[in-house]
Amino acid sequence: MLTGIDPLLSGDLLRLLDHMGHDDTLLVADAHYPSYRSGAPVIDLPVTSPEAVRAIRTVLPLDLYAGPSATLMNPEPGTGEEVQKQLKEAIAAPSEDRFEWIDRFAFYERAGSMFAVIRTTEVRKYGCIMIRKGVVGDEESRGA
Repeated sequence: MLTGIDPLLSGDLLRLLDHMGHDDTLLVADAHYPSYRSGAPVIDLPVTSPEAVRAIRTVLPLDLYAGPSATLMNPEPGTGEEVQKQLKEAIAAPSEDRFEWIDRFAFYERAGSMFAVIRTTEVRKYGCIMIRKGVVGDEESRGA
């Protein structure tokens, strides 16, 4: 165990996050998402999606350059609001314009270009989020 590292971040997950470069994208997926479909490496994390994002953001800077820092799936009316609110809080983006919402099929299509997938045990619908890695040292992009 290391000091100063969230205990949810395993060695395998830390290695994967370290191998990501600027603008690489990570998908944090809920339990319903077809995580293995894209062919990207999948790491299981037995927590909710917001808990996973919160832990990941302690070491992963957000991309604050052109384009959104995070992408969420457009939910059906009356579903997903709570989990998506928690995901947005966990990301700790500096402003609302750092987020984008796309429809489910566009989300699935974009998932084919993910660097990796973190599969959580989140059972609430629409508990998925794509996170673009930024530049290490950009203090505005640091989480928690």
